[in-house]
Amino acid sequence: MKNRFAFQPRYFLFWLCFFFLAKLLFLAYQFRLVAPLSAATVANIFWYGLRLDASAAAYLCLPAFLLFLVDSLAGPRFPLQPLLRYITSVAVLVVTTLTIADLELYQVWGFRLDATPLQYLNTPAEMAASAGAAPWALLLALWAGLLAGSWGLYQRLIGRLPATPVAFGRWRALTVSVLYLALAVVPLRGGVQQIPVNQSDVYFSPVPFANHAAVNMAWNVMNSLLQQNSTVNPYPYLPDSTATRLVSQLYPAARPKVAPQQLLTTPRPNVLFIILESFTSKWVGSLGGQAGTTPTLDSLARTGVLFSNVYAAGDRSQKGLVALLSGYPNQPTTSIIKYPRKTERLPHLARSLAAVGYSSRYYHGGELAFANMKSYLVAAGYNQLTERSDFRAAEQNSKWGAHDHVLFRRMLSELPAQRQPFFVTAFTLSSHEPFDVPMATRFRGSDETTRFRNSVYYTDHALGQFLRAAQEQPWWANTLVVLVADHGHPLPGGTPNYAPAKFRIPLILTGGALRAEARGQVVATLGSQTDVAATLLAQLALPTAAYPFSRNLLAADSTSAFAFYCFTDGFGFVTPRGVVTFDNAARQVISRSPGVPAAQLQLGKAYQQVTFEDFLRK
Repeated sequence: MKNRFAFQPRYFLFWLCFFFLAKLLFLAYQFRLVAPLSAATVANIFWYGLRLDASAAAYLCLPAFLLFLVDSLAGPRFPLQPLLRYITSVAVLVVTTLTIADLELYQVWGFRLDATPLQYLNTPAEMAASAGAAPWALLLALWAGLLAGSWGLYQRLIGRLPATPVAFGRWRALTVSVLYLALAVVPLRGGVQQIPVNQSDVYFSPVPFANHAAVNMAWNVMNSLLQQNSTVNPYPYLPDSTATRLVSQLYPAARPKVAPQQLLTTPRPNVLFIILESFTSKWVGSLGGQAGTTPTLDSLARTGVLFSNVYAAGDRSQKGLVALLSGYPNQPTTSIIKYPRKTERLPHLARSLAAVGYSSRYYHGGELAFANMKSYLVAAGYNQLTERSDFRAAEQNSKWGAHDHVLFRRMLSELPAQRQPFFVTAFTLSSHEPFDVPMATRFRGSDETTRFRNSVYYTDHALGQFLRAAQEQPWWANTLVVLVADHGHPLPGGTPNYAPAKFRIPLILTGGALRAEARGQVVATLGSQTDVAATLLAQLALPTAAYPFSRNLLAADSTSAFAFYCFTDGFGFVTPRGVVTFDNAARQVISRSPGVPAAQLQLGKAYQQVTFEDFLRK
């Protein structure tokens, strides 16, 4: 290397080449799974995986870049050359060992190496037994070969580092070192986009293996270690058998006491599932909220089916998504959507409906990489995803992406070509902070609450325009529309994080497929976002056994109904008798309605314990 300051880009290139070799090795080892893939899919494994490869390379470059910076200050007596070789050797040895382990573990487990092996360190005998059938000779040969290849690659790209030119000057050398260090931030976070890179950015295929192969193993391990919570359930409130028994009573397998109502004119309607960002019930007049903010929803509540007592399962969009589409409870300190290998094991409405011939599509004006939503949606099996990058730049006049009227306009133009019956999901975004909407101000004021109210009014207005136009379409007569919020909001009123008012949300059924006698009905049964899946599937006469935490709200016994929601390391448990909220960290009750018995708190604790244990097992 003639130019000393070519070291940083060459060192970065070294790690990129290393990961290219590692990916080739992984694909060769998993040849049985690669064989059915098209050449384009295999090429895309490398192309889509490049961002995570670059991110992992940047992380591994940081120690060397810092050493280079110190050397620029310390001068010629600093032992840069041996230190660089030492830290590179250690890093290569560790990453190579993990790479080879991943080859065999993927065949056994079906997911890329992450922090999961840490669960088995306290049971080495079982770990050794499970790995007993591994082809150790082959793996050892591959390990040695990858080490040798990486050494040759290092020698070719890096070699011996030249000394700093005498005329260059220490401070100029320092400036160059700092510049390279700063530039490393770009590949480290996966680009200059708003959201740092995550697994969703490499999920591109309906074939799970192709997505798994694109993931950078080293990045995956580092990421899972950073995210890793204890593998021991932190909520051991009750003996496991007691907690399981209590929760099982909430989901009786026997015939429901209340005969389920049939709301639809056809057994196989199109389903248009619209998720409304932050639509707290506090803005919805038909739910007792401030009048005049949601005239469309209030009108639909009078002419459709209004579920008046529904609670969000959590307080984030990604948590609401999983609760609604998979009927799965939330976790108080994390979200299952952060773990693609766990979400791949969840049921999903798109998958359930695909089994009976439904086509599917997902619409969102923002970036699906946000909060790892894309990996969840790809695993769900949607036939097509439409997101921010699919809209013209002129349509993206919002911090988050295309505004809701643009999203609805796109849907209106494309739905006629959607194969029926269809399951189309749309997730709005304009009512998210900073509440930037392209309309004249409806309510006076510049404070945050008023801006939020204006944004809700705008989305409600855009929804109304869309539905009125949709009623003129041929597909409308055979379509059920599900309208529901992803979560509530502290505003208006600054509702405390734990309070039930923050979590109460609208759920409305409408559309041409709704029977005339069902219109105008109000269902007061207490329920949760997690109950939407079973309620919908029951109307379609489809099995709900895959959704063990979901209840049919149209067949539930209202006296035994409940809702469970999570906030930051705490939960709320709602029954017809009232609400109890509990702080998991402090192990104490936050609030409790008069008349709520101690047994209700026990039920809440049992539910937290059982559902988190299920999350850990996924």
